Amino acid sequence: MRSILNAAAAAIALALPSLGLSAAYAQERFTTTVTGPEDAPVVILIPGLASSREVWTATAAALDDTHRVHVLNVRGFAGEPAGANADGPVLQPLIDEIAAYATALNKPALIGHSIGGLISLEAAAARPGEIGRVMVVDALPFYSLLFNPAATVAMSRPYAEMNRTQLLAMTDEQFAATQTQTMTIMTKTEAARPTLIDWSLTSDRRVVAQTMYEVTLDDARPRLSAITAPVTVLYAYDPAMGRPAAMVDQMYSAPYAGLAGVNLKRVDGSFHFIMLAQPETFAEEAAAFLR
Repeated sequence: MRSILNAAAAAIALALPSLGLSAAYAQERFTTTVTGPEDAPVVILIPGLASSREVWTATAAALDDTHRVHVLNVRGFAGEPAGANADGPVLQPLIDEIAAYATALNKPALIGHSIGGLISLEAAAARPGEIGRVMVVDALPFYSLLFNPAATVAMSRPYAEMNRTQLLAMTDEQFAATQTQTMTIMTKTEAARPTLIDWSLTSDRRVVAQTMYEVTLDDARPRLSAITAPVTVLYAYDPAMGRPAAMVDQMYSAPYAGLAGVNLKRVDGSFHFIMLAQPETFAEEAAAFLR
């Protein structure tokens, strides 16, 4: 991989500076910044819950010589005004708008982290033949399986409702303390943690709570068979997680059993934010995926 990878890793260590992209486009549910040659193949980068588009800084820099890179920011996340996400459902309208956006871009590749990965799967299932390929970064087709391999939507509903209620009831100080603790589990990259916490604290709490509620109850497994695009799933593992690697392998392979030809790849030495903990490995995987 070219020398940009070293610069990318340094950029992450410096708290994820702004992308400085060349064009911006506003949708009802998200905004997009775009860079790269206008006639190049398109890749869309979708961040996770309460994350800024800047989580993709290194990835965009590594890809925009050869690709037209669209980097999304969900309205209500990381300081973006909530817009249409301020009221009512968030997840399905967001999936619908991203799927429509992607369809207009001539079979783009989708790379989504966390709920961005779930959104990518749902968009590919909804628009078979319109999405070129999908990379899911550390996400399952049903989030609740992280806590119970036998989870169902009905079983998960009480937890989803309780979690939403608690998130909305927290004081700012309580929420900040919770996010500080969460980020020690979500990323090994200590230099990035203050920025990730800030993204959470500057997100619209209602949008975060509602999205989390809906993600907890969204089981995409029955729709995986509709996906015709090639799918790669990168998932994280580190001994500090306190569980055997084989258990993590099973945790990801079982839910994706209904997706023919899925390419499951474990990235060791990483927590949830794989692109931050292992930037060179991630960039190499992304480049191989797009080839």
